[in-house]
This record gives sequence, structure tokens and C-alpha cells, in this order.
Amino acid sequence: MTNITQRVQSLRAKMEQYNISAYIIPSSDPHQSEYAAKRWLSRQWISNFTGSAGTAMVALHHAGVWTDTRYFLQAEQELADTPFELHRMENQFSVGYIQWLSENLNEGDIVGVDGYNFSINQVAKLEKALAKKGIKLKANVDFISQIWDKDRPSLPTEEIFVHPEEFTDLTASEKLAQLKESTTADYTLYSALDDIGWALNLRGSDVDFNPVFIGYLLVGKETTLFVDQSKLSKQVKAYLSDADVITKDYTDVIKSLASMSESTTVSVDPDICSHSLAQHISGKIVHEKSQARQIKACKTDKEVRHIRQSMVKDAVAITKAFMWLEANVDSIDITEYDLSDKLAEFRSQQKAYYGESFPAIIGYRGNGAIIHYRPQKETAAIIKSSGVLLCDSGGQYYDGTTDITRTIAMGEVSDEARHAFTMVLKGMISLDQAKFPEGTTGGQLDSFARQYLWNAGLNYGHGTGHGVGYFMNVHEPPQGFTAGASSRSSTTLKPGMISSNEPGYYKADAYGLRIENLFVCLKDENPGFLRHESVTLFPIDRKMMMIDLLTQVEIDWLNEYHQRVYDEVSPFLDTKEKEWMSDQCKAI
Repeated sequence: MTNITQRVQSLRAKMEQYNISAYIIPSSDPHQSEYAAKRWLSRQWISNFTGSAGTAMVALHHAGVWTDTRYFLQAEQELADTPFELHRMENQFSVGYIQWLSENLNEGDIVGVDGYNFSINQVAKLEKALAKKGIKLKANVDFISQIWDKDRPSLPTEEIFVHPEEFTDLTASEKLAQLKESTTADYTLYSALDDIGWALNLRGSDVDFNPVFIGYLLVGKETTLFVDQSKLSKQVKAYLSDADVITKDYTDVIKSLASMSESTTVSVDPDICSHSLAQHISGKIVHEKSQARQIKACKTDKEVRHIRQSMVKDAVAITKAFMWLEANVDSIDITEYDLSDKLAEFRSQQKAYYGESFPAIIGYRGNGAIIHYRPQKETAAIIKSSGVLLCDSGGQYYDGTTDITRTIAMGEVSDEARHAFTMVLKGMISLDQAKFPEGTTGGQLDSFARQYLWNAGLNYGHGTGHGVGYFMNVHEPPQGFTAGASSRSSTTLKPGMISSNEPGYYKADAYGLRIENLFVCLKDENPGFLRHESVTLFPIDRKMMMIDLLTQVEIDWLNEYHQRVYDEVSPFLDTKEKEWMSDQCKAI
């Protein structure tokens, strides 16, 4: 890893030049995206760690990467032979590097960050924590641009497109009117890419797997989209004009914010708006939650109907892929990478398909224990007719975003694995069946999915579920099911929210077990209560279950679920596929 060592050396030279004792490189971009365009993959570039979550920190005599349990095994492999040490975080929402800085730096030392890649609240939290030890924070330090200058990717230039009207409900004008009515501020600045795409019914391809484009949106007396003008076709320009949206160049956002009068009020979400961008606002800043994020989390009835249709198509594609695997696993070498390709191939044959929603996680045997494992063509394991295979994949369709995990027995499976799988299944069913009063948060329900694993002395380190977009990001805030305090766990669940339900268990070097359905939050028949209903439609492998450990209520749930899967998916299958599906959905 000579290149990584050289990059760290170059960074330290800049740090010494500017009297910086430690420099923090997050995985986000100026829009606080979970997944960033290639230009902003700075943490990956400096450290070689490719996981989607984690923070790198380089001090003069130490370099570390902080990440959570989903990436421990991956980080161990990717950080080997680099100057970086892995720091394990048991809670994915903790900020472990702050503690390290507090314990290892001296009073008067300076920590540097690029304030464009940290939100207002992140900088405030970091500044407050370091101040307790007399450590200073300098939030306008962009060393990465100075040392990553030769082969750094430029910003994407692919064209933006309109989400076809047949798949949308509210128009852009109607959504913008909602946003204007949701605040008393003169303007609201939206910087999250999915918020902008949702508000305008526009999509792009600037970030792999997420149909978003890079820009800023200023909504108020007049609405302005700041975006690379070369990405706007005549059709899109006319579309935006009809919605009374002015367009300016992406980089003009700073000039526009700086030219506001002091009396102008500007609403920003301090968890999303970057610290440095906010510094340019000359008007009066008002801190409010992103209303675009809150509104788009609750899908409309029309959107939910479309999502249900996309789930049927997804089930057809997965059926074809799994049947292909079964038919060929003993006759040809099929790798994890080959199966991920086949899933994408069969999805691409479905109507309104756009692309995959994330890189497929296909983990055979021990690779399944690497929670966000992504098989590479050169190193992917060959799948055999034995052991356990974990398949987590998803598609982007114009009428919905899918995300499904199934763990399947390729042959003989140990009683230990089947027992753990059954505890995972019981937890997944428990969360699916939960009825809860309005006002309940995801954090309050998280233990429903963990209880049976806990009773067996087992657990998993990732969240139980996340929000999912509508032909948008597969991980969509604000809601989710997580242990501990976080914005996701504290968000109130509301009708129309589409979330994942995905408990799991992982044994290093042996297997990974996870079951994932997406479900929609609905009003319950009991007034004042809510419930969920699975929208994912695909059988759960009975060969992985210990049936005698299931209650009659759980067996009834499985039988009813499998009957619904067969009823809704089989009309779109050929004769052989129907036979396969019928066998998979056979009542217990």
C-alpha cells in the first residue's frame, strides 16, 4: 500500500505546515450524502477503506479509521499493510474519534476539518467536545484538494431527467407549494440530493445506485435550482420553467446566499446543511428540520400502489436467478459475483427497470458474515451445493425501489446455524406483527426483532431497519429501527413510511444469516394505533428453519405470507417457475 503511505505523508506535511495536529476525513460530501460521487470519496482515497460508513483521522503520529460492526471484517482486510489502525465502534452512531482526540492531543492543539463535508451540528458538537480539553477546531481546512490533484475525478456531467408523470403523484409545483407552506422563513435551502430530486420530480445518475444529481435548491419567493447547466436538456429546462424554477450554476449558490439582505430569513436543517455553506448566508439563519425529508418519507397511496407492483417484478427476477443457480450450481463454477450479475440481468428484463439500488451483497459461507460484503470478480468465492448463502440485493424501478435479503441453504446446514436463523425469523415476524400507538418511534420497536436472539445470548451490531425511497435512495432518512439514541431511532413512525425489517446474526468465518422484507406503515383497525404490512414478496427458505421452535402464530404468519407471495407473483411466472414457487411456498 505504498500509495496510501505516500498520501498520508503528503497530508502530514500539509498539517505541519499549517500547525494542524489532527485532520478528520469523513465519508460524506458537501450534501451530507451517505453515498457520494466519486470526486468526494476522500476517506476511501486516503485510507483504502471502501465501506459506506466510517471516518478517517490522521494525526502526526497516528492514523485511524473508525467504523461500526457492519464493516469490521472488511476494514481489517482493506486497512492491512496501510498506516491506518482500525478502531471498532459497537454503536454505528457513536463518534469514537472525538474521544481519541480528547485523550491524545494536548491543550492548545488544533484539529482541522473541511467544513463543507461536516454539517452545522457536527461542527458544533465537535467544537464543544474538544473545547473541554482546550483543543481548538479549525473548520475551513481543505487539505484533500491540495494533495489529491492529479487523478481526482471531476464532478459528474450526465444529464438530469424527469421522473415520468405516470409514476408520480404530486407535481413539482404542488410539492414546492407544500414546502413553502411548511415554514415562515423567507427561503429554505435544501442541500440533500434526494430532497431536491423529490421536490422537483427529477432524477439523475451522479451517484452510483442512487438516482440523484448534484445541486442545491433555494425555495421561497422565487425558487432557484443551482446545478451544472450543461446537464439540463431543453426538455428539462422547459419543465423547470413551467414549474417557475429559476436555474443558476452550481457554484453560484455561495454568491446568491452572500447577496441576501440581513433581514432575509433562511431556513436550513442543521443536520444536513454544511457548516461552511452556512457561513456564506448573509441573512438570518433559522434552524428547522428538512420538510422535504419529512414529507417524502410518507409515501402517497399512489406511490405505495406502484411500490407493490415493483415488488412483484422484483420477485419474478429473483425467482429466475435462484432457479438458474439451483440448475447450474453442480455443473459449472458459479461465483458470488456471477450471481450478483444474474440478479441484475433478470431485473433488467422487467418493465420500468432503471438499475440496481446498491451493489449486491452475495456472501457464501464465511463471506456472509462480512455484513456489507461486495463480491469482486477476481476474488469472489465459488458457490457450492453445501453451506449457507446470503443474498441481499435490490433494484431501482421507475415505480419503486426494492431491497430484499434471503438466506438460503445450499445443502447441509448445521443445527447451530438453523437455530440462529430461526431466532432471526421469529424476531422478523415479531416486528412485522407489532401493533403500536401513534407517536411510537423506531427505537421503541427495535427490540421486538432482537428478543429471541437475546434470549439465546446472540445479537447483531447493525440497525434492524431503515427508510426506503420511492425510485430514490435505498437508505432514506428519517425513520428506522435502531438500538440506542439516534435521529433514526427517535423518529416517529407514520402511515405511508416504507422501511426495512432485517434482523440478522453473523458468525465470523462461518456464515451470515439475515432476512429482510420491506414493509409499509398503515393505520390499524384499532383507532389511534398503527401496524406494518410486508410489501416484499418472496419465499423464506424453510430448509433453514427449525419448525418445532416456531409458535402456531408464527407458522400461521408464514403460511399466510407464502400464500400471498404465490397468489401475487405466480401470474407472472411460466409453468416451471410456478412449480418452483409453489414448492417454495408450500404450507408448513
